[in-house]
Amino acid sequence: MKKNVLITGTSTGVGFDSAILFAQNGYKVYASMRNLKKADALKEKAESEHLDIHIIQLDVTDAQSISKAVQTIIDEDGKIDVLVNNAGAGFAKTTEDATEQEIKWVTDVNYHGVVFCTQAVLPYMRKQKSGQIISITSVGGLVGQPFNELYCGAKFAVEGYMEGLATYVSDAFNIKITCVEPGGIKTEFMDSAVSKTAVDGALASGEYLPIFQAYMAGIQQRAKEGEAKTYQTGTEVAEVLLDISKNENPPLRIRTSEWAEAFCRLKTQTDPDGTKLVQQIRSSFL
Repeated sequence: MKKNVLITGTSTGVGFDSAILFAQNGYKVYASMRNLKKADALKEKAESEHLDIHIIQLDVTDAQSISKAVQTIIDEDGKIDVLVNNAGAGFAKTTEDATEQEIKWVTDVNYHGVVFCTQAVLPYMRKQKSGQIISITSVGGLVGQPFNELYCGAKFAVEGYMEGLATYVSDAFNIKITCVEPGGIKTEFMDSAVSKTAVDGALASGEYLPIFQAYMAGIQQRAKEGEAKTYQTGTEVAEVLLDISKNENPPLRIRTSEWAEAFCRLKTQTDPDGTKLVQQIRSSFL
């Protein structure tokens, strides 16, 4: 029986490209998305290439939706081999300017959704004594960045959660854990995050405004001068995910580009993939 993979957030970007790439490489793909009205492009691609892609509804902010999606897979296949926690949302706004609703939203989408999806698949992976959970975090999950503190806080939380989980489920139940840390990705994710910041009221105000303008100018300049170096395509990140899924001993952490590696070097130079850290934690507590 071929391996199956559940990927969240597949209507666009990295999730879309990952669904296609995994299916092209022999996986049975359960491509989930919050809004099935956005499924047409993926359906057309799957049909034109005769890919084994099953599109299902899953909203990472709705625990009942997650449970229903996971149960659909179990009812059909009796197992879940790989979970790719891809769904997420960018957010750039100062703490003072962010509303309570926005703070809860960015945390729900980027952190709580990962926890609830992971919680839903763990009983089946534990029972089958195998499985893999790959979570896309960000270089922002290791290094805090200006005007992204709320987004980075959620991604830092994912990193801590996955690191803690890996210390005991990896050895006991053969469930492999990896955090994938891209830098900039030139997809709809980035475009929508910048658009929301600049257009929908997320622009910094007052004394923060000149700092924010300098920050945005720097982003735009990097995009013009070194887009190929700084910003990856969704397919390039998807290729990293596929490689990890085939790795019998995947790292706890991996950056997806030379730029991302260099950006995070101060935090990763002594233990690049976090393996030593997990081993030290395990030996200290277990």
